[in-house]
Parts: sequence; C-alpha cells; structure tokens
Amino acid sequence: MLNLGPIAFASPWIGLALAGLPILWWLLRVTPPAPKLLRFPAIRLLFNLPQDEQTPAKTPLWLVLLRVFIAALVILGLAQPLLNPTTQFQATGPVVVVIDDGWASARGWSMRQRAIDGLIDRAQRAEKLVMVASTAQPIDGGPITAGKLLSPNAARALVQALAPKPWPVSRTRALKTLKAALKAAQVDDPANVVWISNGIENNTTGDTSTDAFIANLQQIGPVTVMADAPGKGALVLPPPVTGETPFKMKLHRAHKGAETQFWLRGTDEQGRVLLREAIRFPEDSPTATTDLALPIELRNRLTRLDVEGVASAGTTVLFDERWRRRPIGIVTAADSRAEARPLLSELYYLERALSPYAEIRKGSATALLTRSLAVLIIPDSGILGENDRTKIKTWMDQGGTVLRFAGPRMGQKPDTLSPVQLRIGGRTLGGAMSWGQPAKLAPFEATSPLAGIALPGDVRVTRQVLAQPTLALPERTWARLADGTPLITAAPKGRGRIVLIHTTANTEWSNLAISGLYIDILRRIISLSQGVSGARLQALAPITTLDGFGRLTTPPPSATSLPVPSLGSGKGHSHLPSPKHPPGFYGNDSTRTALNLGSGIKTITAMAELPPSVRELSLTAREEFDLKPWLLAGALALLIGDFWIGLFLRGLLSASRIGRAAKSTSAALIMCLLWTAPAYAQAQKTVANDSDARVMEATFDTRLAYVQTGNPKIDATSRAGLMGLSEMLRTRTSVEPKSPLGVDIERNELSLFPFLYWPITTTQPLPSVAARTRLARYLRGGGMILLDTRDRGQGSIGTEGGIAPTGDGAARLRQILSGLQVPSLVPVTPRHVLTKSFYLLKEFPGRWTGGTLWVEKSAGNANDGVSSLIIGANDYAAAWATDITGQPLYPVVPGGARQRELSFRFGVNLVMYALTGNYKADQVHVPAILERLGQ
Repeated sequence: MLNLGPIAFASPWIGLALAGLPILWWLLRVTPPAPKLLRFPAIRLLFNLPQDEQTPAKTPLWLVLLRVFIAALVILGLAQPLLNPTTQFQATGPVVVVIDDGWASARGWSMRQRAIDGLIDRAQRAEKLVMVASTAQPIDGGPITAGKLLSPNAARALVQALAPKPWPVSRTRALKTLKAALKAAQVDDPANVVWISNGIENNTTGDTSTDAFIANLQQIGPVTVMADAPGKGALVLPPPVTGETPFKMKLHRAHKGAETQFWLRGTDEQGRVLLREAIRFPEDSPTATTDLALPIELRNRLTRLDVEGVASAGTTVLFDERWRRRPIGIVTAADSRAEARPLLSELYYLERALSPYAEIRKGSATALLTRSLAVLIIPDSGILGENDRTKIKTWMDQGGTVLRFAGPRMGQKPDTLSPVQLRIGGRTLGGAMSWGQPAKLAPFEATSPLAGIALPGDVRVTRQVLAQPTLALPERTWARLADGTPLITAAPKGRGRIVLIHTTANTEWSNLAISGLYIDILRRIISLSQGVSGARLQALAPITTLDGFGRLTTPPPSATSLPVPSLGSGKGHSHLPSPKHPPGFYGNDSTRTALNLGSGIKTITAMAELPPSVRELSLTAREEFDLKPWLLAGALALLIGDFWIGLFLRGLLSASRIGRAAKSTSAALIMCLLWTAPAYAQAQKTVANDSDARVMEATFDTRLAYVQTGNPKIDATSRAGLMGLSEMLRTRTSVEPKSPLGVDIERNELSLFPFLYWPITTTQPLPSVAARTRLARYLRGGGMILLDTRDRGQGSIGTEGGIAPTGDGAARLRQILSGLQVPSLVPVTPRHVLTKSFYLLKEFPGRWTGGTLWVEKSAGNANDGVSSLIIGANDYAAAWATDITGQPLYPVVPGGARQRELSFRFGVNLVMYALTGNYKADQVHVPAILERLGQ
C-alpha cells in the first residue's frame, strides 16, 4: 500500500501502467500509411467531382487527450485509490476485534458494523488473519467463546451475523476465552487489538473494570479503542415506581453533555400510540426527568414505553398489572361513628391499602355498578338491599369479582352472597372468654392464587367467621390458619367470582389490616380480576421477549420460566436479564408479568479515561473512501461519449444507426449503474431469488398460507397460528406441512396453496381489480379461504343472499369481497362434512366462542361440492398460535384449555376438508346403502 498524504493506493503496482501512456499517445497520433495507387482507367470518371467530405489525416488533439485521460482513469481505478486512508497496523500479528455486543451497543450498532467492516478491509489489504471475540453471552445460553483465526471474508460474514444482546456484557469471561483462543491458535507475535467499546463501565457484580480490561488486552498487543461520539452513547430508561401517580420517568446517559431532548412514546397491546411526551437532558446532567400524567383508562391500556429513535432493550419499558390502577368500588353506608373514629372504620384501612394502586369509588352497590369496575369490595358494614344483591349476582355472571369481609353482622346473620356456607356466630381465639391463643396464618399452598406472597410471622387472628365443612370447601380455600381453618375462600359465580375474607377489614378481629400482607392480598385479588377465571400462579413461561433492539420476538431456546413473582407486592423481578431470563413478558393464561432490563440498571457510568498508550477513535470518525468504482464508472461514461464522437466524425449518425447506437448506449449505461450501485443490484437479485424460492417451496411441499394484512402484529399472529396448526397436523395426522408462508394477494400466485387463512382488519386496503381477479381464479380452481373477521364471536355475518355486516370486521369483509361472485351462505349444519372430516365436532371455537361459522349453501358439482369460502369470527389464528416451545401465545376466553383443544380440532378438520374434499359425505348414505344391499 502506497500512502501519499490524504490519498493512498491499495494496489500501487498497477499504477506503473501510467508509464505506458506516452506509447498510447504515439499510437493515437500516428498517421496511417498512404493508399496504394493502382491504374484503373475508369477512375477518370471521378476526376473534377466536388468533394463534400473532408477526412483529416490525423486524429484531433482533443480526442487524443480524451482517450489518454480515459486510459489514465482506468489505470488509477485499478490501483484502488483510497481517500483519507486509515493508519496501518502497528503489530505484525493478526487483527483481534473485541466487540461489546450487549444491550448498550444497540443504539450505534450500524456504526459499529461499518467500523468493523472497514477494519476487516484493512486487514485484507495487509493480508492479515482476523479473530472476532464478543463480550456478551450468546443467545443460546452457552459460554462466551472467541472465534478462530479467520480469513477477512469469513470474519466479515461472522460480524454481519452478530446482533446486540438484551443483557450486559461480561468482559472478565471474554478475556479468559480470548486468551485461550490465541493460545490454541499458537499466536506468538503481538496482535493488533481493536476494542469496539460500548463506552460505559459494566456494573455487573464481579466484572473487571475498564482499566483492568485494557491492561489485559495490552498483554496481547497494541490496543485501539473505538467508542461512540459524545451524545451518541447508550441510554437507559428504568421503569417507574409502581403505584405512583403520575409516572415519574428518568432517562439516564453516561456522558454529561449539551442539552438534548428525546421523546417518550407509549403504546397499547395493539401498537396504538397512547402518549408522546418530551423528556429533556439539562446541560451537564446525566439524567432527564418528566412526569407522565395519564387518565386511568389510558394508563390501564399502556403496555410499552420506549424512546423514539433509540432502538434498544435499555430504552424499552414493558408494563403489566403492577403499574395499572384498576377502578375499585367499596360499598359504604352512612355511619357517623366511623367518621368520628376513623381508626375503627373498615373504609379507612381499605383506602390506605388501595389508594396508591387503584382508583377508589365509594357509594351504594347499585350506584357503583352503573360504572365499570374491576372489583367490588363489600365490608361488613356495607348494607345490601335485595335489589343490590340481584345486580351484584348479575354483575358476577358477566365476569365481575366481589370481595367480602366478615364481621359481626355476617357472624350473626350469614347470607347466600358467599363462596361457602357459613356458621352462625363467630369463633373467638384468645381473650378472657377463650382458652385458645390468637392464631397464625399457615403458608399459602402452591395451588392457591395467593402463592408466592411473602408471609410475615406477626399476623394474628383473634376472631373469624367459620365455614361449614363440605366436600367443596378444600378446593375453595385460598388461605388457612395454622390449625387448618379456612381464612380466605373463593368460588366462581358465572364468569366471575366471589372472594370472602373470614375476618374484618379493620383491626377489630385481627391485625391483618395493619400488615403488609393486607396490601399484598388485596393487590393479588385485583390482579386476578381481569376476566381470568380459575387463575393459578405457577412458574411463568416466557411468552414473548425483547431482542437487543427492543423488538418483541419469539423467546430464544435458552429462555426458561421465571419463578412466581410477588405481584401482590408490586416488586416483581428486578434482577438483570440473562439468556436464561431475557427481558420480556412471562406468564400463562392466568397472569402475565414483565421483566425489564432497566429494573436492574438504575444508572450508567462512562468508562474511565484511557491511558496514553491506547489509541482512541470515534465510531463516527472520517472513514476511508474507495475511489475505484467512481473512477471506473467515469472512464466507462467517457468511453461511451468517445463512441458517439467516433460515429459523428465518420458521418455514421443516420436515423437507423442512431437507434442502434442508442440501444447499445442504454445497455452500457445500465451496466454502469448496476456496477456503481452493487447494493441495488444485489437487492433486485435477492427479490428475484426470494420469489423463485417461494415458488419452489410451495410447489414441492404442502404449506398453509395466510394473507398479509400489512399489520405486523396480526401477520405475526397469523404465522404463529398456522405454525401451531401445522405442528398439530404433523403430530395427529398423516399430513406433514412445512412452515407456513405469507402471501400478498396483489403480487403472489395463490394457486400454489390449498388453503388460505385471511384475518380481516378494518385498516387493510381494499384489493385491486387484478387482486380480485386472482382471488376469483383461485376459488374457481379449487382453493379454499377461511375469512376470519375476529369480531369475538358477536353476531352472525352471513345470510343466504351473501354477507350482511353486523360488526366492524364483517363490514370491512363486505367491502373487500365486493366485485366477487360471493355464493349464498348458510350456517354449518350438524351433518356437514366439516363436522366429521377428521374429528366429530359440534362447535367451532377459536380464541373466542359463540360466533356462527358460514359455508356455501350448495357448492353443487363445482370443486367436488367443497365450499370454497368459509367465514367465521372467532379469531382462530390466535387460538392456534404457539411459540417455539409449543406454549400458547394468547389466552382463550372463556373455555380455557378445552376450548383451545376444540379450536385445534376445528383447524385439523378444516385442513383435511381442504385437502380431501367431501369423500366423507358418503358416510351419510351408509344406512340407505346397507338397507338396499339387504345387510
């Protein structure tokens, strides 16, 4: 490599060809020999004719200079000149790239990849081997390993496959593996070590400091550190404190710098934006703060909060029930004594326990139930009339949760608004009239919804209302005293439940109301009041996890279940994520908890000042610029111009010749553009290859397909649903479908797929005329489409004359199918082939149940009598959707596991119906056939 100040040549020996330019000049300037004269008498006929065309005897000087300049451009381009060349390596050994690929590197990851790519280019020109070592634990949960010595091209492919991890780095373990790898590779010469740093001190307990890390790297060879420019480093957004109003958000940065503003964006579970709030770093401050004051309705819908423009797991906060304020109703009665003596009032203790976490409403039961509530609390002092009891029972049937407290009134006159039968009178423990002692609480059983709540040792119960012993009492008991007496019981009532605490809500019968356990129990009951019946907390499996860029993805294979969190206390999990427990949502059909990266990282600190012996560079420093493609492109353009000039000088620019020359020139220009824009050419090639690959995959393998709606969340659910259904088909039937594919009805060929699942959304665009034509051809050719309006099973969507909208999804469906010859539709009858194509079914639930499934009234002889359109509204893909471990992604309401099983059976019947047709319809006529045969 030849350095000439701001420019260098990677292949300087090619520049020796410039010495041959004088020879080229002489060749271009040489005069051709004179023509040989032959005597031919007829030539006299041409004498004295006017000469209209003059041919020069020599090439014009300006054209010679142009051609010499073109040759010089080609020679210089092949010599590969570099603008702003980077300094050469200091050591004779290989290049060792140490990269921090933890969460803190996500913000400037593209700059890191460009820096490493330029570094590998230098190594390739210097003919050096490259070793790549990362400092974060890999996704699969294995140990940190350093790569082998690789060629520059192999190292480049390895680096392009790297991605930031959503957990911190471990530089101590990375050092051990790096030294072991160098020793195994028998590297004796000093290596050129380049550390692509995240710019912060690692706060992980037991990890090495920056100074110690660099000192160890210098034992390998000279060290160069590349880090983010000031103001471009990592940010971390810890979650707010649970219960506070408003949310007090703090955004931290490592370097104190100029005043900078970012925007916080909050979204709900469907990705809809709920808030957008500015948060500003004051000058020379490492922390930015802001308050998020949200209405209760929006706060309870908030699922995600992130920093706009900073894609990182560290700037993403996921919200679960711990941060929601549910509306709680407390039945009150006028009581002057309670107002005069608040410390004796049940309402006082309930308000003090719930006000930080819930919106409290007080009044009569009838007035409270006119508004939406999560839980209705009825203390013993609350008076209920007959009308109140009727409305409470109706509310519970619709999914409401009622929490009652016992007391003197209930002890003297039990009523039917209770989960268990009660004895008249109370049980007294301790005191002058009792032989017993105040009772302790027994630990919560693992099957209890209160499992996982820490049990203090100082809670004592002096009096309680006893339950009548029945066969159902053990399964309805959530908490017991040490002697086995039920203290908290619960029972389902319709779609809701009723919970009874067999002591008072104040300190009259126990000291429970002045303990932290009181708050934990109330919060746990509130967290179970969101329409989830029969909830049982177990170890929480990962539902969806964050990657290093803060995107929700399928949990990695290394992810395992979290232990039961203390949801009641609001503390949850605050330890640092790892491959075993990446950040994300964990849970099951009963509950869901969020594990955030920021919970374990309160602040971040810039790494210490580097020693003078270390060379420090910024990731945004000027990069060397390769002039080779631009010089060759310029030479090609001038060569095309020379071609046109030659045609003009020879008088060959006739109309036909101009056309042919224009075609040749256009072809040359296209080649030039593709040459100077390799990324565009590669992208076009990739698109073509993807299309060809799709055709090959769908031709040689059976694959289910879904229609892409343009909504990423719904498309991901459709894919996960068909993945789950495909796995069920492979397990239970002889059909072995491969991974499902998404199709674009505007571009893709549909005839390759026997079955299409089409979720209907109100935002998806209407199909064009060409797409409708493609759909009609697909249906006439024997294809089958399941149209899912996802209207939660509300109402019917079909009539015998076509489609009648009864919901938003059905209305959009009618617009989408306008222009198609939609056949008459009827509900599926008990004798339809779809009810027995594999399983015997009477209903067709999905995530929801209750909707009507519609098929063609009579397919006749077309498509062998098989219905080409099937329309439902139960969100089937969500019920089928599973993760890579086979765990369901969405709860089904209200039937639980049984409903999910029936949904899978419907999916199996549907695919078998699409693949095998109506051959099982002949089974209907078996009795008549046997009768005719006399058997």
